[in-house]
Amino acid sequence: MMLKRIFYVEDDQDIQQLVQLSLASLHGFELTLASSGEEALAMADDIEPQMVLLDVMMPGMDGIALYNKLREKPAYQSLPIVFITAKVQQHEVNHYQQLGSAGVIVKPFSPDELAGLINTFWERHSAMQSPK
Repeated sequence: MMLKRIFYVEDDQDIQQLVQLSLASLHGFELTLASSGEEALAMADDIEPQMVLLDVMMPGMDGIALYNKLREKPAYQSLPIVFITAKVQQHEVNHYQQLGSAGVIVKPFSPDELAGLINTFWERHSAMQSPK
């Protein structure tokens, strides 16, 4: 199955626009945007994403707290969730992996490479979900 629907949670409007341009305009993904963890939780039950992209550092509810809240929802328990963050010290990346994230995208990222990275995480997740 091809990846089409992505839910992106990011408080920085400039980065939202950059991702919108890269993923939706250039690569045809259906992108649903939320600007905070609280807004994302309010929207989560009304959308059906195939993948979630989460900014780690957001005011109020950060990406880690949102990740944990989303994982409590049945529809989000097996979805690939990717963190997008500038916090990429090895212990931080290890923490994201221990949580069960599908991957980490480092800010600043190249808009030209974003779709390829996301598709790589999608393919890896799909391969792990397939019956052996």
